[in-house]
Amino acid sequence: MQIYRHLDEVPLLEKPVMTLGTFDGVHLGHQKILARLVEVARVAGGDVVLLTFYPHPRKVLFPDKHDLQLINTLEEKIKMLSSQGVKHLIIHPFDEAFSHLDHETFVREILVNKLHVDTLVIGYDHQFGRNRKGSFKELKELAPILNFKVEEIPEQDIAEVAVSSTRIRKALHNSEIEIANELLGYDYTLSGKVVQGKQIGRTMGYPTANIQPDDADKLIPANGIYAVMVDVEGLTYKGAMSIGNRPTFDNGARSVEVFLLDFKGDLYGKRITVHFRYFLRPELKFDSVEALITQMDKDILRCKELL
Repeated sequence: MQIYRHLDEVPLLEKPVMTLGTFDGVHLGHQKILARLVEVARVAGGDVVLLTFYPHPRKVLFPDKHDLQLINTLEEKIKMLSSQGVKHLIIHPFDEAFSHLDHETFVREILVNKLHVDTLVIGYDHQFGRNRKGSFKELKELAPILNFKVEEIPEQDIAEVAVSSTRIRKALHNSEIEIANELLGYDYTLSGKVVQGKQIGRTMGYPTANIQPDDADKLIPANGIYAVMVDVEGLTYKGAMSIGNRPTFDNGARSVEVFLLDFKGDLYGKRITVHFRYFLRPELKFDSVEALITQMDKDILRCKELL
């Protein structure tokens, strides 16, 4: 897959068959659109092109809000889009000036004059341009005038999977990992570097790796204990993940840490990827460290059973 970080980097492509959007999660609904995109391009003999934006438009449109949480980091999104058959990925900078483009100017100047779109494939409810006033209706009107084709994925095709990025975020905030994974079509992941922690787990016989996520905007699932798989330098281990504030000890800052089963070695400074599989239980405050260790023993056994 070829990646372009600005519209000016894109060469003249062969009959571009395009779609556009943020595609956060690249979930089953997105995958429906991408599958159709690839098929249309195959029949037309054209290039498969996706135009997305960075940073996420909400960060530019609502700069005073700090509640944006993304299902995918940019790196994760790139990897997923490549696996779905996208051959040319345009990641155009989204800034205030770009946000002021009305839908007709966007179509005329960007899609047609700049990218020479042959066919545009969009989801049934896609909106774009300033104040999101552009839709399939406007595209149908512009297509014959500007000499391109447009196809809308039927509502029933997307509704079949009943999935949206919002629904996935809600599931993750509610500890519904299995539901989120089902809607995504893959395991939800979290990647980051292992950093120095308070080493509380080590004193209890369960040395954990404290993770500093790659992206501050990445959604961290609800506090609790999870059964996970962990990728470390090309190898995969079973693990138990704890997300929370350590209420039995200090009820301090939120931490993300994982204990790897059957692992021996030093993880400090290494980058690891956690695949969420099952939610075990909520975070609890125990009356004693001994009671916590007893529960942790049970959590590890449960992880082994599930994984």
